Amino acid sequence: MTAPLTDVPLTAELLRGALDVERTPLGLLPHRLPAWARAQNTDGQLAMAESQPSGVRIALRTRATTVELDTLPTKRVYVGAPPRPEGLYDLVVDGELAGQRSVDGGHTLTIDMAKGTFEHKPGAPGTLRFTGLPGTPKDVEIWLPHNETTELVALRADAPVEPAPAPDRPVWLHHGSSISHGSDAASPTTTWPALAASRAGVELINLGFGGGALLDPFTARTLRDTPADLISVKIGINIVNADLMRMRAFTPAVHGFLDTIREGHPTAPLLVVSPILCPVHEDAPGPSAPDFGADADGRVTFKAMGDPAETALGKLTLRTIRAELARIVEERAADDPHLHYVDGLDLYGEADHAELPLPDDIHPDAATHRRIGERFADLGIIPLSGRVSI
Repeated sequence: MTAPLTDVPLTAELLRGALDVERTPLGLLPHRLPAWARAQNTDGQLAMAESQPSGVRIALRTRATTVELDTLPTKRVYVGAPPRPEGLYDLVVDGELAGQRSVDGGHTLTIDMAKGTFEHKPGAPGTLRFTGLPGTPKDVEIWLPHNETTELVALRADAPVEPAPAPDRPVWLHHGSSISHGSDAASPTTTWPALAASRAGVELINLGFGGGALLDPFTARTLRDTPADLISVKIGINIVNADLMRMRAFTPAVHGFLDTIREGHPTAPLLVVSPILCPVHEDAPGPSAPDFGADADGRVTFKAMGDPAETALGKLTLRTIRAELARIVEERAADDPHLHYVDGLDLYGEADHAELPLPDDIHPDAATHRRIGERFADLGIIPLSGRVSI
């Protein structure tokens, strides 16, 4: 006889990877920036990105064989682009992937990249159900879709549930762009940071924000204030494709960003990671622009709108950013032995691009996420058993 499902109170204690949890009329909305930082942001793209729960998971200890979750996702539609795949929820049982589901319904956000407009259409919550779980005590994680804002509405199970015990492993705090956020990864546990964290045995807090790695002071203060054993910041591609600043502003902004992080983490290993290869912007400055219909399959690709000759005037390319980040880290490391530089080309370079080209000329696909994650973990720069080897 199947045991009846009972309601499980949704509380912030059930969540990992979120820095803030907003109570809504329907339930809980996880955030990856705290409320004070969100109050200082005026950019709709960043507001959307930080509310997409990349790396956020519900973590339970239970004997339940069936778990149900009601959520209200926000699904994106891009004008002129093919439909996006449904967001996936990954079920992880005692560290192993045990199932995947999607939720029907939800809000719809229609984005016109050419016009820079957004249209929100409200929708209804949906339900996902995981069954056939072992009836023994176990740790259950439900990783929320990395690319869909997800409001948690209700949780049910056929056995008592409690928050999973705090993990006994180092915490890795990472900040980066849409690539770190997980753009075009297959699922939330297969973004490159999630893969690297799993491979290295560390607890991930992912502050990768699509379009939002722009050296914002409130992001630096968030990194400063978040407890962690290792911090990494991946800097470059958003600075270029937003055409946000020139070299004159970039260098002091990087110094200020690192100075702020060091206020809260004076001796923690701090990794500065430069951009992976992106031929579109290696020598051509931004901004980037979508190129609708350029791909034979109708996919949107991106092109650089800047003139390479403008680098002489201080406009930034990925090549100039890598050189400047390496110089900054070398200079600062004389007084900061725990500061290290990671060349993004060691994670994905020319040979990788020949084998696994970027489908839209900016973002890696699922196979490339796996390669980057494995390489990052295998560089020996993520702490293992509480220690870092570099």
